[in-house]
Amino acid sequence: MRKLITILILLTFTTGIKAQEIDAKALVKRSNDLILGVSSFSKMTMTIQRPEWSRKVSMQSWSHGTEFYMIYITSPARDKGQVFLKRDRDMWNWVPSINRTIKIPPSMMMQSWMGSDFTNDDLVRANSIVTDYTHKIIGEESIEGFDCYVIELIPLEDAPVVWGKIILWISKDEAFGLKSEFYDDFMELSSTQYASEVKDFGDRKLPSLFRMVKADKPNQLTQLKIDHQEFNVSKIKESFFTQQNMKRLRPQK
Repeated sequence: MRKLITILILLTFTTGIKAQEIDAKALVKRSNDLILGVSSFSKMTMTIQRPEWSRKVSMQSWSHGTEFYMIYITSPARDKGQVFLKRDRDMWNWVPSINRTIKIPPSMMMQSWMGSDFTNDDLVRANSIVTDYTHKIIGEESIEGFDCYVIELIPLEDAPVVWGKIILWISKDEAFGLKSEFYDDFMELSSTQYASEVKDFGDRKLPSLFRMVKADKPNQLTQLKIDHQEFNVSKIKESFFTQQNMKRLRPQK
């Protein structure tokens, strides 16, 4: 009888662990789907703050699922017209001033995007956090008045990712992310993203302000403000996201 009870306890414990892992991954996927929708269109303003200076970059973006993403820079004048295209894990940059499309290689994914504290990898990892990592709930914490699950992401063996670990704070009821920590291969904290100012965007509530802070440069930050966002835009198709369309793209009013 004692042996039977032990076996039942072990089975219950194992099942509980598996259920937790499934729930954690499902929550990460739900959060990921929430910020993307089937498709989306956004207008955003990025402010790069340094001790000696600051500058703003305005942009518009289009997305379809987790695999397709396009960004058009609308200001400042020196950057206006630049376009960034993401298809699956590949990324290109159209630079009108030199009339060239540049493929961004894997070796440049950790480099700064537009001189900010965001990296090129930040633009292409949307689906990666669901498919390339294991997911485990490691705690609970309240952020910005929202009760959150704290979820640890560890990369799968041989996964084509740049982070050694990611920790996410995802609100329990709403499923949007409010904080993200990114660790390098040595498990040292590299950067932290904070989300705030939750607003209504059509049929969903989401944070509208994101701040990225590098662990080794706490006196600087990049702030991304979502000024306008639409979801499930029927006219945005996969065929929109091509290198040819990068050159023809114009901003929406």
